[in-house]
Amino acid sequence: MDKNTFIKMYGEYLRDESRQVGNAESIVFPKSEYEIISSVKEMSRKNIQITTQGARTGLAASAVPYGGHIINLSKMNKVIGARYDESGDRFFITVQPGVLLSELRKYTANKSFNTDGWDEKSINALKHMEKNQWFYSTDPTETSASMGGMASCNASGAKSYRYGSAREHINGLRVVLADGDVLDIKRGRHIAGEDGKFHLVTEGGRRIEGKLPNYKMPDVKKNTSGYYNKPKMDMIDLFIGSDGTLGIISEIEIELNKTQKSNWGITIFMPDEDKAVDLVRAIREEITIDNINLKLNPSAIEFFSHNALCMLKEQQKTNAAFSNIQEIKDSYHTAVYVETESDSDDEVWAEVEKLGDVINGLGGNEDETWVAYNPSNLEKLHYFRHACPECVNMQIDNIKKTDSRITKLGTDMSVPDNKLKDVMKMYNEGIEENNLTAVIFGHIGNNHLHVNIIPQNISEYEKGKELFLTWSEKIAAMGGAVSAEHGVGKLKAPFLKKMYGEEEINEMRKLKKIFDPAQIFNRGTIFEFEEGEK
Repeated sequence: MDKNTFIKMYGEYLRDESRQVGNAESIVFPKSEYEIISSVKEMSRKNIQITTQGARTGLAASAVPYGGHIINLSKMNKVIGARYDESGDRFFITVQPGVLLSELRKYTANKSFNTDGWDEKSINALKHMEKNQWFYSTDPTETSASMGGMASCNASGAKSYRYGSAREHINGLRVVLADGDVLDIKRGRHIAGEDGKFHLVTEGGRRIEGKLPNYKMPDVKKNTSGYYNKPKMDMIDLFIGSDGTLGIISEIEIELNKTQKSNWGITIFMPDEDKAVDLVRAIREEITIDNINLKLNPSAIEFFSHNALCMLKEQQKTNAAFSNIQEIKDSYHTAVYVETESDSDDEVWAEVEKLGDVINGLGGNEDETWVAYNPSNLEKLHYFRHACPECVNMQIDNIKKTDSRITKLGTDMSVPDNKLKDVMKMYNEGIEENNLTAVIFGHIGNNHLHVNIIPQNISEYEKGKELFLTWSEKIAAMGGAVSAEHGVGKLKAPFLKKMYGEEEINEMRKLKKIFDPAQIFNRGTIFEFEEGEK
């Protein structure tokens, strides 16, 4: 098939939500692990690079092909089993990588699965689901994300403040390697030694031995910057967050969480950014305000800058799609969103009353706080949160009409708790000094903010890119991570160099070559591929 015909038929598979566009010569849509293996073996024989895709909702261009072959896993979209651990009252389901988060949420909410092909043990496990309401806690903004993509970038979302990232909920993986052999990895069964040495055995009986790198990961709550690396680590964690560079995930066992009876959302408007940060610190129980100790036990703590609120307010006036957002008044400067869960409404309410006193103590107005204590109202607050990235994407798409070279510019960096004010100052000063338009929102509870620069022309675009490089170096100096939840992909490889340096990057290269000697998987992802490299 010639290039133009391929683009006409499969052009949408050359891009993802990063707004980057790549190229490829061929594509397949396997429906089984066997078909993945067949495609991998063929490409391996021909030394043709492979890019793995799911729903292509990523923001770091991991799914954007730089030539070669695409294996798109969207048709591997079945829930294929369940397991109940009676001793720990834990519930697990096994999914193919193409299952969408939105579909999984429907299945678990309705307690209804297509059990065709399930074994008897899996079908019996569903009986235990009836005793409780269960949910999958990893909640990225894009609900059309696939489970395989979420495992590949170690996705998290707002509720990671309480529940952790995808890694904390993945119990098993099947991974197709570059030679077509398969690793079946279960948590707790494959632990690296104190010296970093590890060994794994494939289903074909091949023994894989190696040594983990020497670099230390930053001490932050969220980090997807390069390969996970700790002494005595569980080897399943190496593949989670590896951006599809070590193998192709063909099956995932995930653990569900029990839904608590009471789930409240609170959107709080503060007079300035410093007061908003102090409120966050009080909610995290780092400080007290007027000697009030909060015990909210939040599952999420989110942030909206003044510019973010102004952007949403403008959309309310001009775009009917955003009309269901509650009115954003001119007096609202900066917002903090808190979600808290409990088995008792009374417990939550008692803490919300104390929260009101803290808000007033910091110069806010508790009477202007939005409180949602039922599912329908909570959904409105969720929509408010999700509207920010939607607005940014709309603006970038409009700007691209005048200059196609301009793409989305968004940070995904995290820092230790004691650097939160420092990093916010760094962002604000950089934006102001370069005279750029930007909005800041995101997971402030984990010190993980999304800075979205909206360049009006190519000059501002280039300025923004340089600023991101500068920030990545400063973030590393703060002990932070250049990517917190979206993976490194292809776009952030230069940032990773600022964080780790050439020696550490080379250690990652050596680790990849243990599993993928010819480096056919996702070339250019995490670190740049060097031509002629073996």
